[in-house]
Amino acid sequence: MPIPKNISFVTFDVYGTLIDWETGIYEAFAEEAGRDGVEIDRHVLIPLFHEISSEIEGGSYELYAEVLRRTAIEIAKRIGWALEPSRSGFLPDSVQRWRPFRETNAQLQKLAKKHKLGLLSNIDDKLLGQTRRHIPIDFDLVVTAQQVRSYKPEPAHFVECARRMGGKRGWVHVASSYYHDVVPCVKQRVPVIWVNRSKEKLEASQRKPTAEASNLKEAAKLLGVS
Repeated sequence: MPIPKNISFVTFDVYGTLIDWETGIYEAFAEEAGRDGVEIDRHVLIPLFHEISSEIEGGSYELYAEVLRRTAIEIAKRIGWALEPSRSGFLPDSVQRWRPFRETNAQLQKLAKKHKLGLLSNIDDKLLGQTRRHIPIDFDLVVTAQQVRSYKPEPAHFVECARRMGGKRGWVHVASSYYHDVVPCVKQRVPVIWVNRSKEKLEASQRKPTAEASNLKEAAKLLGVS
């Protein structure tokens, strides 16, 4: 699906796309583990986080705060850190400190002057509210995992978004996760810009996004904003 000539709505994934959550996650683990004299290797932690949290999200629905607590406990087990389960709340408690990428707010403010904007996120409403304090614009539409009781890459976010918009005409989605966002967008024929910050390479068998950008500034140019 090409980027439509007349864009009416731009939606964004939040964590990894607008918010530098990997840094936030690492800092939260490093601080908590440091209390026990345990050092955290970011290059080990982040792949483990993505693997374990995705496995948990694939089960029966529960609030993202609980997904984060369970993920923290399992990561600690895997790396040999004797974390008491009662302390696992350090990870959802850290969400309020996860910061936007440097270009996020400037690009959103530019885009908001030209298009309606929305958020589609694998999070619960309370934690997203904490994040939105770092983003000084209003959004025209917000769909969370809590609202649809499902986690991307399942289609519920996208189905609900299309329902609220009254259809898919003029819609473009912007996201950093190939697995959680690009794949379902391609399946549902929603144009998607992949913000590939980590320069991930696709295999020949993987379906390509509509367009690819290395950051939000490049994505904004593809949406007609410079």
